[in-house]
Amino acid sequence: MRLGVNVDHVATLREARGTNFPDPVEAAVIVEFAGAHNITVHLRQDRRHIKERDVRLIKELIKIPLNLEASLAPDIQEFTLEVVPHSCCLVPERVQEITTEGGLDIIKTENVVESAVKKLKEKGIGVTVFIEPDEAPIRKAASLGVNAIEINTGKYAEQETQAHIDRIKRAASLALSLGLEVHAGHGLNYRNVKPIAKIKEITELSIGHSIVARALFVGFERAVREMLELINE
Repeated sequence: MRLGVNVDHVATLREARGTNFPDPVEAAVIVEFAGAHNITVHLRQDRRHIKERDVRLIKELIKIPLNLEASLAPDIQEFTLEVVPHSCCLVPERVQEITTEGGLDIIKTENVVESAVKKLKEKGIGVTVFIEPDEAPIRKAASLGVNAIEINTGKYAEQETQAHIDRIKRAASLALSLGLEVHAGHGLNYRNVKPIAKIKEITELSIGHSIVARALFVGFERAVREMLELINE
């Protein structure tokens, strides 16, 4: 099981005081050293945490893949095509939201998503879509030619029921049968991650907030290593 670590909230802490530290770039280097498989950052339209500078420097300094979470906003897509991360995960975005509130509705936004996927793949950027664990968006994702889906585990994280685990299992199995790589993330932490990590069709987990929070007490390297041990037990 691969682990992608989102370092957005290191930048959140930086922006809380308007300083130049703590630096998410430094965090990315430590996360790489700790054994994570990729670094994820979300360049939001309001630039509330991650900035263009962060994305460019992380891409330059790390040897593991950089995964850029990006909305369909034209300026965000233009920047993604300019910086050429290893992969781009297309996500929904509402400026006022505290965190991502659900999967991207790739049926409603099919034409815009299709155009974005084409342009990103022409640049050699792997494309993932962040979607709900339901049949319709998964089949649509496959038809749009994306490389992978990231299943939204937010509802599971809120309720932690077997029904949600079973729903994610079915979604992962369908996606794999359609030739899609399967990732999962949102709300996963040290307590609830193991049932998701045991779903064999899922090859990568994307985790940020809980690792950054744990790092406050034990340090970033140990926080990452602890999560890696949990998901690969």
